[in-house]
Amino acid sequence: MYRLQKKVPEFFLVHPGGPFYKNKNEGVWSLPKGLPEPDEDLLITAQREFEEETGITPTPPYMPLGSVTYKSGKVIHAWAFAGKWDPAQGLVSNEIPIEWPPRTGKIVHIPEVDRAAWMKFDEAMKLIHPHQGVFIERWMRLHT
Repeated sequence: MYRLQKKVPEFFLVHPGGPFYKNKNEGVWSLPKGLPEPDEDLLITAQREFEEETGITPTPPYMPLGSVTYKSGKVIHAWAFAGKWDPAQGLVSNEIPIEWPPRTGKIVHIPEVDRAAWMKFDEAMKLIHPHQGVFIERWMRLHT
């Protein structure tokens, strides 16, 4: 999601929840994303995951930003859309189970994302996961 503030683009990024990311900032922010259900269209996946992680319903039109492949082989597909979100309204994120502390067998439920922010290009590029910055760069190329 993006917005224009006085003609300056800002990008909506989320920070992963949970104890592992609690004190991490640079390189861990992300686009809201997730895995498709069997036979689910990838744009539908993106819309569903965005709403599950933020409580915000995405609205068309959607601009395809392509895909990137992580070193692990995981492929991320992204679309951009103009949207509104006031930080004062907060987030409504789904929860996911994790084992914490590690190797204890104890399962705790954490929010998938614990915060979100609007960021200008330089800040977004500093904080976003290294493989995802290409999506912001692609958006910029399409709009400048």
